[in-house]
This record gives sequence, C-alpha cells and structure tokens, in this order.
Amino acid sequence: MSRTRTAFLAALALVAGTAGAAVAAIPPDAGAVAAVPCTVEYKVQNQWDTGFTTSVTVTNNSAAKSSWAVKWSYAGNQKVASGWNAKFSQSGAAVTAANEGYNGTLGTGASVSFGFNGTYSGTNALPTAFTLDGVTCNVDGGTDPTDPTDPTDPGTGSRVDNPYAGAKVYVNPEWKAKAAAETGGSRIANQPTGVWLDRIAAINGVNGGMGLRAHLDAALAQKGSDQLVVQLVIYNLPGRDCAALASNGELGPTEIDKYKTQYIDPIAAILKDTKYAGLRIVTTVEIDSLPNLVTNVSPRATATPNCDTMKANGNYVKGVGYALNKLGDVPNVYNYVDAGHHGWLGWDDNFAPSAALFKEAASAEGATVADVHGFIVNTANYSATKEAYFTVNDSVNGASVRTSKWIDWNRYVDEQSYAQAMRNQLVSIGFPSGIGMLIDTSRNGWGGTARPTAAGPTTSVDTYVDGGRYDRRIHLGNWCNQSGAGLGERPQAAPAAGIDAYVWMKPPGESDGSSTAIANDEGKGFDRMCDPTYTGNPRNNNNMSGALANAPLSGHWFSAQFQELMKNAYPAL
Repeated sequence: MSRTRTAFLAALALVAGTAGAAVAAIPPDAGAVAAVPCTVEYKVQNQWDTGFTTSVTVTNNSAAKSSWAVKWSYAGNQKVASGWNAKFSQSGAAVTAANEGYNGTLGTGASVSFGFNGTYSGTNALPTAFTLDGVTCNVDGGTDPTDPTDPTDPGTGSRVDNPYAGAKVYVNPEWKAKAAAETGGSRIANQPTGVWLDRIAAINGVNGGMGLRAHLDAALAQKGSDQLVVQLVIYNLPGRDCAALASNGELGPTEIDKYKTQYIDPIAAILKDTKYAGLRIVTTVEIDSLPNLVTNVSPRATATPNCDTMKANGNYVKGVGYALNKLGDVPNVYNYVDAGHHGWLGWDDNFAPSAALFKEAASAEGATVADVHGFIVNTANYSATKEAYFTVNDSVNGASVRTSKWIDWNRYVDEQSYAQAMRNQLVSIGFPSGIGMLIDTSRNGWGGTARPTAAGPTTSVDTYVDGGRYDRRIHLGNWCNQSGAGLGERPQAAPAAGIDAYVWMKPPGESDGSSTAIANDEGKGFDRMCDPTYTGNPRNNNNMSGALANAPLSGHWFSAQFQELMKNAYPAL
C-alpha cells in the first residue's frame, strides 16, 4: 500500500532561560505561528506488511551548523534497516541520524534531507517528537501550554484526543439570526451548528452569504482566549447521495477531478492558513455516500442505478480518500467520516461490510487511517440517541424483540449503542484505538405529548416496542422532514464512553428536501420521500413517508419545521 503521511507542521520556539526550558508564547491576537528553531518533515512514502520507506527533511532556523544530529523515538518495534544521506544508529526505540562528511554544513534557513528503509510488525505509528542537536523540533502543530491559540495537546506535539473537551464551539451567525427571528427561537439561537460547504460556491459564499474565510474569521472573534471548535460539513462528492434525489449535488458522477481541484484543494488551502492555526477545525466528511455503496447497490432490492454507477467508478471512495488526505495534512483539522446510523447499517449484512468500506476509503488517494480522527452517526437523521424502555436483548412471551416490525432483526435500537459498537468494529480492523464518535442530536429528541413514560404492554413484541419507543417515525427508513420530531440533547463534550460529543451538525430549521418539485440551480431534485402523500418504497418497506408538508428545497429555511422541533424538544426548552 502506497501512503504519504506528514508528521510535521509548524512548531513553536523552545528557548532556554535561567529557570530552565520554557516555551515561547504567542499573544492571542498574533494570528501566526512563531518562528521555530527547527522543523522536521517525516514522510512514510511507501509501506507494506513488514516494512516501509521514509524520507526526512530537516530545516534549521537557528544559528548555522557545521555538523548535526536528528533524534526521535518509536512507540512500536520499528527498526531502521538501511539508509542514505545520513549515518544511522539505533538503541531500542531511539534513533539517531547524523550527518555524512559531505552534508554537515547546515546554514540558517537551510534544509537537509535523508531517508531510510525500515521494518516493523503490528502498527507503524509515526514518531511524535524530534530534536536537532538536542533542541526540540515540535511536530503535528507543535505545542505551547501557555498559548491559548495552540490547538494541540500540551507535551505531546499532536492533536488532542477529543477536540471538544474544554472547548467552546462556533455559533454560526447566519443560523443564529434565522433562529432568533423565529418566535421562541432565542432560546436556542446560541447553540453551535455545522457550517455546510455543499457546493463549490459555498467556499466563497452564496448570494452574499458568509464564505469559509468569513466563518473562520468570525470563529477567531468568538474564540477569545479560549479553545474553540469550528464544525464544517464537507459535502459535494460527484454523484452525491445516489439514493436520494433531494440531496443530489452539482457534480456529475465522473467529475472527480473537479471535486479535487475546485472543491477540496481550495478548502484545504484556506484551512492551512496559519491565521487559523489556533482553531480546532472538525470536518464531517461526506455524509450520504459510502453507506450507499453497501445498501443501495445491485443485487439488493433497494439498489438504484446511480448507486451502481458510483460503486463501479469508485469516485466515492476516491473522493473521500482524497479529502481525508488533503485535510488530514492540516495539523489542527480533525476528520470525522460519516458512518450512517443504526437504522441504515445496524443489520448484520450491512455493519461489518460498511466498516471495511470505510477503511478502504481511508486508505485511498494517499490517505491512511491516521487521517481519520473519528466517525459521525445520525447526521441530519432522527434516530433516538438512547431508548430507555427496551433493549435489543429483551423478549416478550419467548419472542425476541428483534422479530418486531420496528426493529426488524436489527442488532441495535438506538444511536449510542450503534456508535459504540461501530467504533469497536473499526478499531478491530485497523483504525487507531483513540478514534472517537460524534452523534448528531439536532433533531432526535422526540419529546412532546407523544413521548412514552414507561415500557409498552407485553401483549406482543410489537406492542412492547411500539408502546415504549421514543422514536415515533412510521419506519426507520423515513428521513425527510419528519413529523413529530424534536430537538435532541444539547451539544456537549464526552457524554459517554467512546463518544467525543453530541453535536448539532444539521442546523435545526433547514429542510431535508422539498415536498413538491421546485426548479433550482443547486442540482437538487425532488424525492418522493419528502412528499407527505408518498406511500413508500423498499427502503422504508413501502410505508408512508411521514414528511411534513410545504417544505422548501434542502438546506433552505423551513419555519414550520423549526417550530415543531422546538415544541417537541427533549429535554424540553
């Protein structure tokens, strides 16, 4: 497997003082990373089952040198086998690369490169710290515990384990204004929501609206001296959402090059701006894509021609891999890949194959699993976070609740149990053990007068499940502007084991799709699942759609839905 993974980006200066080593601080409004004494770029160029090839580039930003030595340590059992342009020695996990006789001179601002072949077994984890002649060259963004703009974990030189921990989250001023303009909307207008980059034009702003830089600038203003997370939704794959017309996008199935050069590359260039290095930028990468390649392709009854096309041409996998690679090279970006929801992937024949496909995408186009910080479930969906009155292990009169019409042999009954199980599955197939999960709780509260307060009657598995379930949808497959839904748990960090945060990635009040066909220049079609009169298809077992009437195009403001979400919020407003 070919891979390129950079384990360096700008680091902060380490200076020696009378009280010992200290870290130079940057004023909170400096907006740029300070000069560093040295930088190291460590790239794994190729990797196979037992070995790897790496190149290392060292830049000296301090006084000129006539000789040099770079040192690092491995966390695993990696061994340097042979190298070039440096003299290598290794003691246990500690490696030293010293200059050859011909390349010892290293002037101020000058760089030197060397490389080696190595061996390993298990996991080839990247080194997290380097020194040049005993001076630390911080990697993966550097760290300064005295600097509130620094996004990294003090002392490790890497991304923090959970970006939401100890951080505020960006409140989108445009969504806030719409929410505050609604009767009663001021109660939630200050909640953080995702910023959706759902077309190329959104990067610079649509119809006079805020573009990506404007949002990041506003985030800096909100940040102050605190840590702050900005949530971006990367959502513009070729042939986007092949199973749902309402959320089709602007790019045709074959326009992968346009996706790369006109969408991902400009976003990555903006995020790399050192002005924004103090922000923790969470990216939700391409919802409604990879799971479709498992559930909605031939020979399944739910297959669509569009999904068959996207599986055949590989552009979903290529696009996600490219996005992870390019965005993962930005040290303060945290990539979370879409992992569907329990009502989509919770069945045995969907669960493990989806995890395997996620790994395939995370290994495509130069990406590696190290570019994935976690996964997000239930994005823009309605599945309950936790069902209180039944579990998948319950039985009624000797019959498993899995035989009920609602559960229909699914292994999971809610999003939290699904997210935790999916996390375990992903780690078991090679994703880092530190990955975290996000759950979108923006519209899965299901409060109001219809919310159960006790388990259902034990007459049958169906009365037991239907009488006790919070999720009041007609069918788990219903996804568009659902009647009776409410705001869910408010955004919060680390609410449960393995869960990095509950988030409102889908801004409440933004439509899932229009109830009738509406001409538009956004590439959005009319999906009958958004029509309240529609009697269904195989993906919702031919049930009514459960959608609200008079809905606008997806992403457009839907006042009636916003009011219903507030009315049915749980916890109540």
